[in-house]
Amino acid sequence: MTREEKLQIIEGLTEKFKETPYFYITDAAGFSVADVNAFRRTCYEKGIEYKVYKNTLIAKALENLEGDYSDFAAKVLKGSSGILFSKEVGNLPAKVLLDFRKKRGKKETRPVFKGAYIDSDVFVGEENLELLSNLKSKNELIGDVIGLLQSPMTNLVSALQSGPNTIAGLVKTLSERE
Repeated sequence: MTREEKLQIIEGLTEKFKETPYFYITDAAGFSVADVNAFRRTCYEKGIEYKVYKNTLIAKALENLEGDYSDFAAKVLKGSSGILFSKEVGNLPAKVLLDFRKKRGKKETRPVFKGAYIDSDVFVGEENLELLSNLKSKNELIGDVIGLLQSPMTNLVSALQSGPNTIAGLVKTLSERE
């Protein structure tokens, strides 16, 4: 690979990191060509892009970004690395990884999760994968908040509509008390 080709890959990867708020880095070692193709197909079906890069190219692309990624790169960029890019949902790559492993068998741990960058938060280590898969997306959280805000009003409206006689009886009782 020539120096020009490397620079083009680094520039393209830097742009990909800038436009993608969620990316996961996995260990791609030990995958056969058929395994990689099956995993890529699974990712594609879920709307996730999966690519394998050299660690030095990933590190240089991370250096081009605003912020300090040196600690993240030092912990994560070892061995063979593949990157999962998700533009919409932060927990989707974690779910895809776990589902892919589950379909392959109970003892299957590939691809191994190394780390993730989700909305300026960094997660490193396999132990965080289950946590990441259970995170709610921004849209899910907004839906929960809207549901919570609507709940009291819905209860009030349903109580008012439950029976006009109940409200009339309540008003009559209160007026007779005085």
